[in-house]
Amino acid sequence: MAETEAAAATEETPKRGSAKSRLEEEGDIAADYLEELLDITDLDGDIDIDIENGRASVAIVADEAGTPALEKLVGASGDVLEALQELTRLAVQAQTGDRTRLMLDVAGHRLTKRGALVRLAGEVVARVRASGSAERLEPMPAFERKVVHDAVAAAGLLSESEGEEPRRRVVVLPTVIESGPQGDDD
Repeated sequence: MAETEAAAATEETPKRGSAKSRLEEEGDIAADYLEELLDITDLDGDIDIDIENGRASVAIVADEAGTPALEKLVGASGDVLEALQELTRLAVQAQTGDRTRLMLDVAGHRLTKRGALVRLAGEVVARVRASGSAERLEPMPAFERKVVHDAVAAAGLLSESEGEEPRRRVVVLPTVIESGPQGDDD
């Protein structure tokens, strides 16, 4: 009887792989979902899967350089990309049962945006250091706030987010980081 109970407990216990294998699984599920989307929309693109900063990272890249068709999946201000990322996360969650922090990029949009945000954060950090006053940035999506928070922390200052979506923004503080990682909800 003890063996039966132990066997039943083993069957009920969800099998959890390593963090890396779970992220790889998330990437694979997302890639399958996105490949179907590309087929349905008759868009050409390759899927790249990676793990970055403890997250599955999936990118749709153009088969040929300079192919503008994938820009349809980004939208004018990245709104379509944000929505597609949420749909992809839901597709992963439907199969794994777990919420995912998967990041999606299309045609290098986030990579380009990241560079611009890091430059912006550097300019704001310089102004905050010179003035000694906090500076509020324009509202931005969570991904962009995270990039700014990381760049501000790398420059040695503190930042925080304030406001509610979709008007949530980063505030760069003149406070110098003393030690440890900077906390924020983004």
